[in-house]
Amino acid sequence: MNSTRFVLHRLSTVALLAATLAAPLTACAPLLLGGAVFGGTMVFVDRRTTGTQVEDQAIEIKAGLEARRAAPSGHINTTSYNRRLLITGEVASEGERKAAEQAAGRVENVRLVDNELAVAGNTSISARSSDSVITAKVKAGFIDAKDLQAQAIKVVTERGIVYLMGIVTEREASRATDMARTVAGVNKVVRVFEIISEAELARLIPGQPPKQ
Repeated sequence: MNSTRFVLHRLSTVALLAATLAAPLTACAPLLLGGAVFGGTMVFVDRRTTGTQVEDQAIEIKAGLEARRAAPSGHINTTSYNRRLLITGEVASEGERKAAEQAAGRVENVRLVDNELAVAGNTSISARSSDSVITAKVKAGFIDAKDLQAQAIKVVTERGIVYLMGIVTEREASRATDMARTVAGVNKVVRVFEIISEAELARLIPGQPPKQ
């Protein structure tokens, strides 16, 4: 399957998911900010709107293609959260680093780019496997934590550097950062969060009072 057909296939899948989620709902089954309701209880899944989640999926695909066209010899990953694009990986030169950022930043709906590309040789398969293990461990720690909503935080790891994305309060950001730093193999933690107040978080989750 060529790259154009792959993109169209992925976007069609995302669009189908969005259409399913946005289907007419009865008064007993509201949809709010990517949340779901079971037996009258809100189970919060994502702090982005459903539309933004769809846009983020499209941004990741398109920006990845554009960045890799600009730096074809590099190892480039693109992650989007709330239309904020994180670019990680390795490229051969500073020129390619800038070109990849510019190409990805031109993609529709991207509002901000965090370019974390390193000018270095591409990492090995074993190094990338190690990064995947670190990501899994960090996520598992968030799931176990009683004072974090794991679904609100996206974790990306490159060369032992953990990037944390999401819409969180300063309390959540500090807690998640401290937890990630304790995971074996983590060299550094980089916060790519959007910080909101406790009051704003309470408005996103009806019925939950702001934490003091």
